[in-house]
Amino acid sequence: MALARQGKSPEGSAAPRCLCVMVLETNDAMNYFRTALLLAAMTALFMGLGYLIGGPTGMTIAFVVAALMNVFSYWNADKLVLRMHNAVEVDARTEPRFYNLVARLAENAGLPMPRVFVIEEAQPNAFATGRNPENAAVAATRGLLQSLSEEEVAGVMAHELAHVKNHDTLIMTITATIAGAISMLANFALFFGGNRNNNPLGIIGVIAAMIVAPLAAMLVQMAISRTREYAADKAGAEICGQPLWLASALGKIAGGAAHIPNRNAEDNPATAHMFIVNPLSGQNMDNLFSTHPATENRIAALQDMARNAPPSRPASPPRPEPSGTSSAPTSGSSSGPWGGSGPARPHGTGSSNPGRPPRTGRRRGPWG
Repeated sequence: MALARQGKSPEGSAAPRCLCVMVLETNDAMNYFRTALLLAAMTALFMGLGYLIGGPTGMTIAFVVAALMNVFSYWNADKLVLRMHNAVEVDARTEPRFYNLVARLAENAGLPMPRVFVIEEAQPNAFATGRNPENAAVAATRGLLQSLSEEEVAGVMAHELAHVKNHDTLIMTITATIAGAISMLANFALFFGGNRNNNPLGIIGVIAAMIVAPLAAMLVQMAISRTREYAADKAGAEICGQPLWLASALGKIAGGAAHIPNRNAEDNPATAHMFIVNPLSGQNMDNLFSTHPATENRIAALQDMARNAPPSRPASPPRPEPSGTSSAPTSGSSSGPWGGSGPARPHGTGSSNPGRPPRTGRRRGPWG
């Protein structure tokens, strides 16, 4: 079921629309090219670190260790991450509204149904994991389901499904694994870096291995994460059909993450890049040391996307299957099938909304 049905474009608008599509496709190609370059840089950095520590032999050993770590991560990373955050799998019986929403978004994106998890955490946030679309999982915190409207939750989960569709979950798993291996090798430099027979650069190589290499790996990992977030924002807006739903959700999530600590994320900071908004405190600037782009920049990009989108019919979130005694408003109701209000207007949105004008009202989400 499509969330937003595109109407016919007015006569004479074909050329501008084609130009817009060409620009978006060019941006997508550039994002993938940048990601490929960053992955290549991460691999080269890892191989170079092995050479600094042990020469050709050290480089070979480092490569073998990294390969084994990547194989393990490929098959088990999703299970490890979900266990770290105490995620509980749900289905159409235990969380019918949320589960059915994800099912309709997955259908709209042309994806297999992922496994759905809920994290009993007060901070509003969400992430996706899995090695491919056939083995994907999406997770949302209880705080997200309780504080966002149905439209905003649809925008968030569409963003996570976009990560699955773009194979970002696998990319981030690989980069995190290589970064971890680089840190491990940097520790080895303390014990094996002083041997001049193995280390062609002597003390300079040891210093580079211990300090420069891990820092460079962290910067590359963050750059990859930030590149993929912009791409997932765009693809997620296309999946749900309304960029401003996601824009509104990002503003609320960022506000919640700044004031509500995420205990599991603080204990496992290596997984911070997987969340839709950085769950850790003290990182709200769009610079080299941020795992995510600045929320204001992401909202502005989504607002530009909404303004430049071709005219379409007003959209509404997918209607969940009836369950129990819950009743849904008629299809013409603007409050949504679960009685939630429309998304609050993001900063700088103004009154122009290509879909439905955002409305403020009850801030508590449709899941209670």
